[in-house]
Amino acid sequence: MAGDGVEIVHLSSIVRRPLVDATGDRLGRVRDVVASFADKPHPPLVGLVVTMGGRDLFVPIRKVAGFEARTVRFAGRRVDLRRFERRPGELLLARDLSTHHLINFVGGHLIRANEIELANVGGTWEVVGVDPSARPVWRHLLPRRHGRQAVPGSIVDWASIEPFVANVPTARLRIPYRKLKRLHPALIADLVEAASHEEGKEIIDAVRHDRELEADVFEELDVEHQVEFLNARSDGEAARLLASMAPDDAADLIIAVDQERRLPILDLLPEAQQRKVRSLLNYNPETAGGLMSPDFLALPVSAPIGEVLGAVAESRAPVEALNVAFGVDEEGVVVGSVSIVRLLKEDPRALLGSVIDHDPPHVHPDWDLGAIARKMSDFNLIVVPVLDPAHRSILGVVTVDDVLEQMLPTGWRGDYGPMSPED
Repeated sequence: MAGDGVEIVHLSSIVRRPLVDATGDRLGRVRDVVASFADKPHPPLVGLVVTMGGRDLFVPIRKVAGFEARTVRFAGRRVDLRRFERRPGELLLARDLSTHHLINFVGGHLIRANEIELANVGGTWEVVGVDPSARPVWRHLLPRRHGRQAVPGSIVDWASIEPFVANVPTARLRIPYRKLKRLHPALIADLVEAASHEEGKEIIDAVRHDRELEADVFEELDVEHQVEFLNARSDGEAARLLASMAPDDAADLIIAVDQERRLPILDLLPEAQQRKVRSLLNYNPETAGGLMSPDFLALPVSAPIGEVLGAVAESRAPVEALNVAFGVDEEGVVVGSVSIVRLLKEDPRALLGSVIDHDPPHVHPDWDLGAIARKMSDFNLIVVPVLDPAHRSILGVVTVDDVLEQMLPTGWRGDYGPMSPED
């Protein structure tokens, strides 16, 4: 981005200004500024859309002598009288971007383009930044001054920004997956929830081919947005998505969709996922049975610690559930548990049964949220097993993040604003 002290031009100081020739005679009025967004950190300007005699014409940027205080000066000998037609990869800065939402990938949040900043860098006019502050609004209300000033501290470098173009089909641009995948799924979900439906759909579409990331994002969305985007999909497409989600999250979403769609979607799930989801649907969603994940790590107490750690590395269970390993006897009855951190400190040749804590703290599937939270708090647990009434089998595990999510008030994301890595 242009550095401190570099003069910039506000988009608002160009749009609606007269286009004049070398003698100062008026040729028309600038309606918009065209930039090419062909995967460049600072998109170059390609020209202006100028209204002349009721027609929108295109003036190449090379024929613009400069942006002056009250006019835009034309440097050519004649104006091409053909009507303006947008080419692929081009955006109209005022029409498509100004006052619209943009994604700021530094921190992963939405900003509004209250002003777009342009600069002449090495002889090329470029889009260098966006001012999302209220300052441009006040500038419109106050008497006009010269459209140039030093770069203010509120300007966000365009290199970290991506526009929504769902409403500009001719632009043929898409939000780049390579940028989104660098954000945590929770941040992507925050973007979707803060955006309009069309903007949110554009974000979801950008990650849709990455089934794992798409599932992670859906798991972080609130129920209202989950259902909103799932309703736009066929039963087969919905089942494909739920097949990649954690079984407990898939079960919650199945319950949220319209009743007539639940069984058709459920029947299309892969057998293993369908079996887990059906089992979870037998429990009240607000109990340990409804909150638990059926995926966890349980090995014979006779297994060497090195083998247990190898199983951790290969397990497909949720990462948060793998903080603890459980030991079972030859009949599959739970004997105890041990943290993975402790296993890392032990001799890999030692047996799992020699280091586990016997009779681990546990909950039962009918326990409510308060009882679960009390147990986990009393014993400083981040993972608690859900045992059957006979205390023999582990039915699943409840993790601390599931408890926290249930205990937070409805709409808490909106109350506290978007999450940022710096927070």
